[in-house]
Amino acid sequence: LYVSMPRSSTRASPPESRIGAHHRRPRLCSVHLSMSTIAMSALRARGALFAGAKISSVARAKVGTASKMAAAPRAAAAAGDERVSRALRTINTSAVKAAASSPPTAEAEPAAAAAAAQTAGSAPASAAPNDEIVYTLKGPQPQKFGVADGELANVLTASGSFVTRAVSGALCEGWTPTVVEGSPPAGAYTLGEFGGRWLKETSDVAKFPRPAAPIKLYEFEGCPFCRKVREAVVWLDLDVEFYPCPQGGPTYREFVKNVGGKSQFPYMVDDNTGVSMYESDDIIDYLYDKYGPGKEKVPTLLRAGALTVLTAGFGLAPRMGAGSRYQVAKMPAKPITVYSYEASPFCKLVREKLVELELPHLMRTVGRGSPKRQELKDRRGTFQAPYIEDPNTGVAMFESSAIVKYLEEQYAA
Repeated sequence: LYVSMPRSSTRASPPESRIGAHHRRPRLCSVHLSMSTIAMSALRARGALFAGAKISSVARAKVGTASKMAAAPRAAAAAGDERVSRALRTINTSAVKAAASSPPTAEAEPAAAAAAAQTAGSAPASAAPNDEIVYTLKGPQPQKFGVADGELANVLTASGSFVTRAVSGALCEGWTPTVVEGSPPAGAYTLGEFGGRWLKETSDVAKFPRPAAPIKLYEFEGCPFCRKVREAVVWLDLDVEFYPCPQGGPTYREFVKNVGGKSQFPYMVDDNTGVSMYESDDIIDYLYDKYGPGKEKVPTLLRAGALTVLTAGFGLAPRMGAGSRYQVAKMPAKPITVYSYEASPFCKLVREKLVELELPHLMRTVGRGSPKRQELKDRRGTFQAPYIEDPNTGVAMFESSAIVKYLEEQYAA
């Protein structure tokens, strides 16, 4: 409760912590006061007493008014006003402090749904990096390299690109594995432990400039030219907003045609610089120049011209165009966040469904050497990709087969 007090002068009173710094103790000295000086002092003291009495009266009036105002919500809550009562019980002081620096963007419904699901017995909730939405982990527990029943054929056919494209789409620039003696620090992400040693992975991505806002890419899964750009995104460890453009898609294909002038993919938009462009090779050069070590350092696997396109196309062939044709769906209010990397067959299966349903998604790439692997382990106690967080429902989930089923049930029309 803050009470506005009238000020007796034009200068504000110093904060309580600073009063000691400004207070001066009266010095003892022998001074012969004249009668006029004593009289003036008496008049000043009398004026100060009247001013103090006036201030005290006004303060009591304002405290009384504030007390009446503070009593209103308590009375409303006692009378059964559930909304006011709930607000009084759930005030978050840290959120109030944060609101001073940035506007709130979280929605109440997903957070409430997540809280209700947690109360009902779901897995513990996890806060998003910006602490705006609380996510509840649903679905099966993550199992490394485990294949769900009936999914073996899908995983094998989705592995074609891993064979034809080698490590492109799996590693970050400057990826370096190091064998370290002893045990890894508690909670540290590691590729594995063996014989009293553990494998530490690092990369050069921390040296590169990072875009303030995510790059936007309009593309679709079954396009080899689009795959080249997605591989470059993993090499550079960029977070990218993907806007799927499957054949027959009613939304983003039309947007690209209207804005860029033609239905050609991939199409990139960088709001940080105002640059937009077609052509996969030009996009890759731009990303390496702006957010990487320079276009002269583009990997050979991305620079091999027709060979790059052919190997990307051969890798996609076993999937028979999956991730290329539109399936009628409901458009979410916010993009879904996906932790993924291009070379993973499990991630590919999730990406296919996101594209077919034309669901916009923020891709947080986690190639080998990405610091976001440690970030996810810190938040969930383990690392595994794919992993999604849906801000529209408050749901978080591992395991590709469970994610695909969730997307179908939640968004397919």
